[in-house]
Amino acid sequence: MAQARNVHEYIEKQREAVAGNPECGTSHYNLATALLGLRKFDEAEMELKEAIRCSPTLAEAYVQLGGICLQRGDLEGCLAYNQQSVKVRAGFFEGYGNIGFVQLQKGNIDEAIYALEKAIRFNPNFIQAIATLANAYLMKGDVDKSIELNRKALDVDPEFPFAHNNLAISYLEKGEYALAGKHCEKAVEQGYEVAPEIRKEIETRKNG
Repeated sequence: MAQARNVHEYIEKQREAVAGNPECGTSHYNLATALLGLRKFDEAEMELKEAIRCSPTLAEAYVQLGGICLQRGDLEGCLAYNQQSVKVRAGFFEGYGNIGFVQLQKGNIDEAIYALEKAIRFNPNFIQAIATLANAYLMKGDVDKSIELNRKALDVDPEFPFAHNNLAISYLEKGEYALAGKHCEKAVEQGYEVAPEIRKEIETRKNG
């Protein structure tokens, strides 16, 4: 209850900041992120658009608008906003990471790889982008490259479950069932829901 009260108090403070300086993009952005925390997407969207009107180079606002589009299942809108984010700020790794994620969702593997490699160039420790890039290479059929990238992700965070899941699948593809089992167990330990058919196949192969 105290936390909910604090969130509402924070939002009221941000509303006051916007009222006191309606041309400040950062104030609109801060209000929008607080509204997103309460899942008030429509109101947050209006504030983010105001933030951009006041501060056209506020790349984070485009990314948040892309996130709202994703919530609505609008991949094209999400892609467009993230493309805009990297236009207004060169080297904005988060935007490139999101572009890569959406392109992968759309089945555009080469476009995804291009964007994700850019994201990692600008931020070598961007673990989500590294793991998503590993997934893209796995989808492309380059299992060894996928393993290399997942290991790189685990160098950043040894407990990152998505990378362990990817490694389980990659080692299964290569016929290295003991390693597949080890990484499958790690992913599950970290709370990742490994696909039941993957778990079953690993168990069958390990014991077969």
